[in-house]
Amino acid sequence: MKLPQNPFMQALADNQQQIGLWVSLANGYAAEAVASAGYDWLLVDMEHAPSDLQTVLNQLQAIAQHGSTAIVRPPWNEPVIVKRLLDMGARGLLFPMVQSVAEAEAAVAATRYPPRGVRGVAGTTRANHFGRITDYYHQIENETAVLIQLESVAAVENALEIGTVEGVTGVFFGPADIGADMGLVGNPMHPAIWDIIKPAAAKLIAKGIPVGTLVSDPSFAAALLRDGFTFVACGSDAGLLARGADTLLATMRKNLDT
Repeated sequence: MKLPQNPFMQALADNQQQIGLWVSLANGYAAEAVASAGYDWLLVDMEHAPSDLQTVLNQLQAIAQHGSTAIVRPPWNEPVIVKRLLDMGARGLLFPMVQSVAEAEAAVAATRYPPRGVRGVAGTTRANHFGRITDYYHQIENETAVLIQLESVAAVENALEIGTVEGVTGVFFGPADIGADMGLVGNPMHPAIWDIIKPAAAKLIAKGIPVGTLVSDPSFAAALLRDGFTFVACGSDAGLLARGADTLLATMRKNLDT
């Protein structure tokens, strides 16, 4: 058995727009409910969600049968948890709060086997179909998306240097944390935030480096994709559930009042 191609990576290489959704409810059943919608990629969050390794595994198993590419955001740029996430079959990783070229290089190294990196070797894992994928060790680095998340003004200013690190698949801008760094916490759509993100993104796009982000406004998300962003998440499962519950209750109360 040969290692299957990573459709998300191939789409980025072909400059095909990829629409994503954040998965933060830490539950396989909930992950399956959104996976069957048909998003191109789903981000299973460990940084700001109550996910542990077991719940991530449950979510990866739920997503796998529906065709979306599962990307996992570990809680930190740390090689031990990266190793375990890759062994359980994550097709890509979004590394949070990368501040420098050295940190981007460390992220890449965590996804590579020696001598090119520091990933530990396991023989029988979900990632290699329990030993059945014969070219896994030689091909997996070519099929693992390494996405670097920039979340501070200093990181954005060094976006091109960080994004051109060998092995980086794409750069992801985190407007909420960038905004917090600017004194605009809780206001990720503030124009001043995007006034620094967009020029940095344009430089990366000009160099052929895929660029992504998360915004909760689908119109703005679509505009970013039209402007050259390649992978954009347009919401979260938790947000959809909360807004759906609010809308339903408001509708019921309105109907009772009429």
